[in-house]
Amino acid sequence: MFKGSGVALVTPFYEDMSVNYSKIEELVEYHCDNKTDALIILGTTGESSTLSDEEKISIVETVIKKNAKRLPVIVGAGSNNTKHAIEMSKKYEQLGADGLLLVTPYYNKGNEDGIYKHFLSISEFVNLPIMLYNVPGRTGVNLSIGLLKKLSKCKNIVALKEASGDISYAAEVARIVPELELYSGNDDITVPLLSLGAVGTVSVLANVEPKVVHNMVECYLKGDVKEARRLQLKYNGIVKALFVEVNPIPVKQAMNILGKDVGKCRLPLGDMDLKNIAILKDELVKVGEDI
Repeated sequence: MFKGSGVALVTPFYEDMSVNYSKIEELVEYHCDNKTDALIILGTTGESSTLSDEEKISIVETVIKKNAKRLPVIVGAGSNNTKHAIEMSKKYEQLGADGLLLVTPYYNKGNEDGIYKHFLSISEFVNLPIMLYNVPGRTGVNLSIGLLKKLSKCKNIVALKEASGDISYAAEVARIVPELELYSGNDDITVPLLSLGAVGTVSVLANVEPKVVHNMVECYLKGDVKEARRLQLKYNGIVKALFVEVNPIPVKQAMNILGKDVGKCRLPLGDMDLKNIAILKDELVKVGEDI
């Protein structure tokens, strides 16, 4: 789907919590100018769970128009309602998306047969490449290796965003399901996953440090493991700070500290604790950001 750094793009809001579409355009331009390799929108970091369908469609239209085919645009279309996921996936394909990100069904979860049929059904209604999204910490569902192997045989399920944080699991995916392109979904272990054969990352950090994340992945893929490791370790402090509270509260706070004015998060995500803001500011200074 892409190689390198895919930014898990935030959704900016005005003070009244309406979507700030002009800021979205600004962020797209910023990433096109700062070495980001793909735009991943309407994911966890994009607060998709609190966006209406109408807002989602408008965001996709805005990003695709402003991007003008410069970067791949991968749109989060996951749902715990298969019918709704199909409808939105078809709509995003019509709007010109380059790929889909499909999280595992949450809350109702589904058994293995149901989850298989869920993803298979979506894949049969679209021609876009699909990246599965494994994030059991949020969904309560972990895709088994056997189920991934079965899903990899679907015509357009081609990738996995692996965000369980379990290196042993990721190694088994790489060993048993090499058909799926592997992407890191955790900024603190991007280089370890690259060492297992991952081809890129879907990054929260890239909202703040797009060139750094791009360079980290590029260095590794070009054989400069030492420099990739140096960047991973140097920036793991700020990565930890970006997850000191639930994502995307800290990353939006960091962007606002740096003058990007992306607004707050929609409820139920509230304001960041003052002591955690201090931690975040301290880590930004440590990596050389002028705040």
